[in-house]
Amino acid sequence: METFGARLHRAVAERGPLCVGIDPHPGLLTAWGLSDDVAGLERFCATVVEAIGDRVAVVKPQSAFFERFGARGVGVLESTIRQLRDLGALTLLDVKRGDIGSTVAAYASAYLDPSSPLYVDAVTASPYLGVGSLAPMFSTAAEHGGGVFVLALTSNPEGASVQRAVGAGGRTVAQTVIDEISQLNRGAEPLGSFGLVVGATVGETGHDLDSVNGPLLAPGLGAQGGTPAGLRTVFGAALPWVLPSYSREVLGAGPDPAGLRAATERVLADCRAALGTAD
Repeated sequence: METFGARLHRAVAERGPLCVGIDPHPGLLTAWGLSDDVAGLERFCATVVEAIGDRVAVVKPQSAFFERFGARGVGVLESTIRQLRDLGALTLLDVKRGDIGSTVAAYASAYLDPSSPLYVDAVTASPYLGVGSLAPMFSTAAEHGGGVFVLALTSNPEGASVQRAVGAGGRTVAQTVIDEISQLNRGAEPLGSFGLVVGATVGETGHDLDSVNGPLLAPGLGAQGGTPAGLRTVFGAALPWVLPSYSREVLGAGPDPAGLRAATERVLADCRAALGTAD
């Protein structure tokens, strides 16, 4: 079975280094002239998928914006995932789950087992019950060729008090997370399947990302203030592993599909230039 890291490596080579989020929050639905209900959600997602699903390497639906509509909203999420898969995009579900034992194993089955209607290529996960608590996610991902992106250094100001706290061994919490994910990816080629989430706006971190050998998701570009040019400051020598992620900068160009495609091409060109990848 082909690993997620290998599939991601190929997708980025073919479509370029870009992840686009699907974040149908109420304000955006209203800005598109859509109702803030399941019908509006469904139309919003169908438009985004039609516009960019066949040209973006990774698409990242934010699960909470679907869950707020209950079972029918989750049904739209399931449909959106299927449509994206049919168009060849990798789907990264932004759920940030984290728990222990049978509960985290159930999360793993829900998102990373091909028998689930919510099956996706990869998920985001929270390590703050200990990276080891996510072992069922890692093993399920490995078994089925999936990926897991673990929070490490996030852009929100509240995160620093936890992520930059220093443990008894002198490492920060974030560096401990980084090092444990690096171990999971050791020896993987062409790219490990276990990634990290590092915000594009965190600046010089003082953390060592050079040995991760896995994808580094960089949210916060565009409307949140991050720029492709600033990625080198954040990631340094790990820049080749970065997967830049945009949401509002692209989605704000809707509801016209041509506008969404143009915005996608514009930010992709900026990312290619910043990462030094060929068109």
